[in-house]
Amino acid sequence: MWRRYRLAVPQRLRRPGWSARRALDYLAGMKTRISPGSIGRWSARHPWPALTVWFAFVLACLALGATTGTQTLSDGAVGQSAQGNALIDQQGLWGPPREYAYIHSNVLVSSDPGFAAAARDVQQRITALGLPVSETTSSDRHSVLVSVGASQPANPAEASQLASALMRVPAVVAAAARAHPGLTMAETGDNSANDAQNRIVNGDLHRVELLAIPVTLLVLLLAFGSLVAALVPLLLGLTAVVAGLGLLGPISHAFPVQDSAKTVILLIGLAVGVDYALFYVARSRQERRAGTPLGQALEITSRTSGRTVVISGTTVALAMAGMFIPGLKVLNGIAAGTIAVIFCAVAGSVTVLPAVLTLLGPKIDAGRVRLPRRRRGHGGLRLPSPAGPVLRRPLVAGGLATVLLLALAYPALSLHMAQPSPVALTAPDLPALQTLAAVQDTFPGAGEPAYVVVQAPATAREALVRELARLQALTAGDRIAHPPFQLTWNGDHTAAALSLPLTGNGANALSRQAVQTLREELVPQTVGHIPGARAHVTGVTAQDVDFTGEVRDSLPYAIAFVLVLAFGLLMVAFRSVIVALTAVVLNLLSVAAAYGVLVLVFQHRWAEPVLRFRSNGTITSWLPLFLFVVLFGLSMDYHVFILSRIKEAVIGGEPTRQAIRHSISRTAGVITAAALVMVCVFALFGTLASLDLKQAGVGLAVAVLIDATVIRCVMLPATMTVLGERNWYLPGWLDWLPSVGLEQPAGREHDIALEPALGNTPR
Repeated sequence: MWRRYRLAVPQRLRRPGWSARRALDYLAGMKTRISPGSIGRWSARHPWPALTVWFAFVLACLALGATTGTQTLSDGAVGQSAQGNALIDQQGLWGPPREYAYIHSNVLVSSDPGFAAAARDVQQRITALGLPVSETTSSDRHSVLVSVGASQPANPAEASQLASALMRVPAVVAAAARAHPGLTMAETGDNSANDAQNRIVNGDLHRVELLAIPVTLLVLLLAFGSLVAALVPLLLGLTAVVAGLGLLGPISHAFPVQDSAKTVILLIGLAVGVDYALFYVARSRQERRAGTPLGQALEITSRTSGRTVVISGTTVALAMAGMFIPGLKVLNGIAAGTIAVIFCAVAGSVTVLPAVLTLLGPKIDAGRVRLPRRRRGHGGLRLPSPAGPVLRRPLVAGGLATVLLLALAYPALSLHMAQPSPVALTAPDLPALQTLAAVQDTFPGAGEPAYVVVQAPATAREALVRELARLQALTAGDRIAHPPFQLTWNGDHTAAALSLPLTGNGANALSRQAVQTLREELVPQTVGHIPGARAHVTGVTAQDVDFTGEVRDSLPYAIAFVLVLAFGLLMVAFRSVIVALTAVVLNLLSVAAAYGVLVLVFQHRWAEPVLRFRSNGTITSWLPLFLFVVLFGLSMDYHVFILSRIKEAVIGGEPTRQAIRHSISRTAGVITAAALVMVCVFALFGTLASLDLKQAGVGLAVAVLIDATVIRCVMLPATMTVLGERNWYLPGWLDWLPSVGLEQPAGREHDIALEPALGNTPR
């Protein structure tokens, strides 16, 4: 039996002294047997089995996801705030939710009879629910805050009763407001504001998910001029997304995900899936329009566009892997889910598309749509190529484009990262959020709290009580936080959580500085002195400080990781150091320009009326890293697609300058259509009420637009024209690299430089 297995080992690897180079040569040789070309050839020859395998895979992914379920990330805290949250959970120190009744008048003050009667009425109604209340008057006496002062429940039964009573508070306050129409009276608090925020966010995400499909279909109709040709990429993208979301179930047990991450994964998966199918379908239609028989056209497409899709998808996946570098749970879930859906999109493109195109044949052009500016004989839009003017004066064009990109990137030098507050998160169109903003502005003691959680030995109970009292006095004296403070103990008084409403709005520099003062000065001076005690500062603001610090510290390493891997992959794919280097530099310019636009729009106030948000002078802390890896990966889609056509033409014998001109002309329509799909889909995020998702959508849309126009249409052809034949330079000591790049297609390269990249195939 052993001999039988030995015979399966390649002879060259069983020779004495075989080397790693021989092993690489053998693995590189396997591409002739297992490659996008061979897979596409099999799919075209066996279309129904190929379709059966693909849909079986999609159904298996769905079944796997339904069986395992999706593990949701409940707490994305890191560092000291994560340790504090864990201790609070362990000791049961989370206090009851805070709820408020807010009473305000622009004319009356709290001592006026009508105002005082309204305040008494609200207090009596809430007290009737079995909830204790307290009253606070604003400094100008035009506002009163009635706070629900519920204590920590002692057992589950009391906890259930408390939750039921708190849920009835909004209705009670609304009834009191109807009884006193002359005053502004509203309810807000932890439960009310969270519910309102979740309704807005979930409703927005659902709306974007529904709009993404018709928007994508409309763009594809404009690109192809044919309903069937437009539906093929869309359906492939949707099935790839369904499979990816199914795989998200088992993946989430290793990398839990937030609910909003599913929408991000869906939209990115839809964008790349449609792009890959668009590249594939457009190339096959070009070949058929040039007179190539269907079978040969699919053969050429599988060898060229199929391989381009694999290289591009691998590059995007490697870029997404950069989100693993910081080790943050929020980003880990997005990275794992996105890589899974990219894998599905690539697999679907190289396996099922040849089968679909074989079965459709000339019917791919069915359902023609009449479009403005339609070229006779073609249904797609005519898209002019910019290659001519750029190639005539490459230094001038490249120089002007560089100046523009650097000017756009300059504001990024002042980029500041932080998490938005819950109030700034959403558009102010729900009463609970409007009231919460007014309460926090008027009553400092209702601000976002920090939690000092301490666990001490049983022998240090008295010291713990004493030092917590000192901490409250020092905090109030330094105006780090504002009373009233809330102290929650565990059962044996060996652990406590002190709630300190911070100065500021919870998301500005004052609040973040207050957290730093607590951690570095006040806590060490008080409870930190107790022998054997553990003390942590947590809360929303503390989590922001920790999360932002982790992202800031790990961002250079993540960028370096992505750049090195992308450089290596492109160097191997195109066997050129210069091509890989220019690709990395141009993509860095594109990302830097996107950062600059993001700062201009969201750290300043001029765009607030247009995009309906309230600027807090910062960019969401997770966004720079997320934006970098996503943009770097997606922009490589276009870059690899164009470079593949240029390299293919060069392999076919064209001079580099002519290859650039023809390849840019051939790909202009495809790049424009693919970019337009992404810009439209990502721009939907710009309509969301959530500030962080709004920033992500605007940043992605702007960056893709810059990349598809300035970078691909100007910078890339100008740079490659100036470099000429030096584009393909590979040092002799790197000759050992395996050849995994493009194969030269069978037959001659058709001269279709003046044709639009997209259009209908003549019958």
